[in-house]
Amino acid sequence: MAILREAVHHRPECEYAYAHDESTVHVRLRTKRGDLRRCRILYGDKYDWPDSAERKRMRKVGSDERFDYWQAAVEPPHRRLCYAFHLSEGNTDESRSGGVDDEQLWLTEWGFEPGSADGLPTAGKTEPRHYFEYPYLHPADANDPPEWVSDAVFYQIFPERFANGDPDRDPDDVEKWGELPDRDSFFGGDLQGIVDNLDYLDGLGITALYLTPIFEAPSNHKYDTTDYMRIDPHFGDEETLRRLVDGAHDRGMRVMLDAVFNHCGWTFEPFQDVVENGPDSEYTDWFHVNEFPIEFEPRPSYDTFAFVPQMPKLNTENPEVREYLLEVATHWVEEFGIDGWRLDVANEVDHQFWRELRREVKAIDPEVYILGEVWHDARPWLRGDQFDAAMNYPFSEAVHAFLTEREIDAGRFADKATRFLMRHPDRTNGVLFNLLGSHDTPRLRRRCDDDERCVRLALLLLFTFRGVPCVYYGDEVGMTGGDDPDCRRPMVWDESEQNTALRRFLEELIELRSDHRPLRRGRVRFDRDRTSREVLVFRRILPGDGPGDGDADREENGDGEDAITVAINRGNEPAVVPLEDERGTFLFETGEAMGDGSQLEIGDGTVVIPARGGGAWT
Repeated sequence: MAILREAVHHRPECEYAYAHDESTVHVRLRTKRGDLRRCRILYGDKYDWPDSAERKRMRKVGSDERFDYWQAAVEPPHRRLCYAFHLSEGNTDESRSGGVDDEQLWLTEWGFEPGSADGLPTAGKTEPRHYFEYPYLHPADANDPPEWVSDAVFYQIFPERFANGDPDRDPDDVEKWGELPDRDSFFGGDLQGIVDNLDYLDGLGITALYLTPIFEAPSNHKYDTTDYMRIDPHFGDEETLRRLVDGAHDRGMRVMLDAVFNHCGWTFEPFQDVVENGPDSEYTDWFHVNEFPIEFEPRPSYDTFAFVPQMPKLNTENPEVREYLLEVATHWVEEFGIDGWRLDVANEVDHQFWRELRREVKAIDPEVYILGEVWHDARPWLRGDQFDAAMNYPFSEAVHAFLTEREIDAGRFADKATRFLMRHPDRTNGVLFNLLGSHDTPRLRRRCDDDERCVRLALLLLFTFRGVPCVYYGDEVGMTGGDDPDCRRPMVWDESEQNTALRRFLEELIELRSDHRPLRRGRVRFDRDRTSREVLVFRRILPGDGPGDGDADREENGDGEDAITVAINRGNEPAVVPLEDERGTFLFETGEAMGDGSQLEIGDGTVVIPARGGGAWT
């Protein structure tokens, strides 16, 4: 047998080697799944070689359908790091590993060479000229998201549909609360309505609010901004926003607003000037105009969001546009104390603008959470110089593929989720914005075809997985709805029309996450031995006491309260899962509130997971 060289991958200065904190570098290596018995890293300072050389076992932190991922936390001597990898072949079946004929390789920047772990690569016997390098550990290079985010539970509010707290601000054509919306409906929701319901949100256990745009705009969704420096008068004014932010802060809640900097609205004054004055307008270069005169149909003669004429795209490479938008971003942080910006259509704006925005905003408050709307692979924006996190739609789609559409089984979910986690540094994974629905997607209940067991399993997965969970308004009381605009129905406030049992279920999930640090800060390790087609089992494991991410053995074992096991059975029959080393102390079970006795049962070293149920235990 031989190590499959084509599967081995490493590259410094990315998610495979990055500054974890001021003294630690995380190093990762990818190999073919099941190909290696052991992987070690040899590292030191190239100017102090070989006296500074040390060896460390790398830990297998995950596997997907094709690859294993190995990781080690190392402390570079004198902040400089050079390193090589030693790979020992061996099938994961212990009876077939460790033989005298197993291949052993060294991997350096120059490629592969044979050799045992006790020796040194040829290139490193005197000096490690051909080793990989992390040239210098700069603390500023570590991705350092706000500390509070990992512990947060977000609640997304579409302000026009949440609550009407000030009817005097209603639009003239306001419709009756509770009717089904169309794209142009107004129902009178406003900021005062949110203020009036802060106690409700606090009672749920919500600790952070995400509000879709609140600035002046002609539409109900406000993604077509007229004035970035003015609260939409249908929503309130600056005093209303201050009451909202202060009231939230008094309850320990954070407030994140939505920044629409990719495009503005058709009514934005500089764009109207271009429409009226054509190439003679002083604002011509604020936009991407392809030809004059301005045409709106059949397709606009200027770049837009999608091909929507009402949303002309801003030219963020223009210095005046950058200055204006950066003033907007800093104004609401500095003057109103907001705690975060969600950046709309973030992947269509140039990277340099986002770097400048991060510098300006973080200079005012380093704890502001910068979240980008990126629906796919967000790595180019999550290198520590732009966003703290992205909206984790890849996770959302994997959950739905596993639980609602049932397109993949538990093993394939584990494969996909592992691959997604390996895209980012550990700290970034801890603050990714996990969601199951939003104002842009069908609601969770609709995706589950009104099956409450499916809803509960999806919520259990949301609240026990790595990242920060977000609940879309009304999902906690069983609201439903299809694609936009149906997913934007007015909030159901009449308790007789609410699913109060589901609301209590969510409250218990939030309490579970709040009470157990591994569910907020622990790594994810999928338990392949206990995962089947229908049953997903994973552990949330806190780091140990070693450098950076801790001692490998302690983390692997997950001793005591440092680890929590989660099991989800989507199948129609009960499933028996071995307890292994856990004590079997139940923390949560989905069936308890269903009233049908479908609860977790402990047996002789096993746990019985009820059909279409799940739970968590230590």
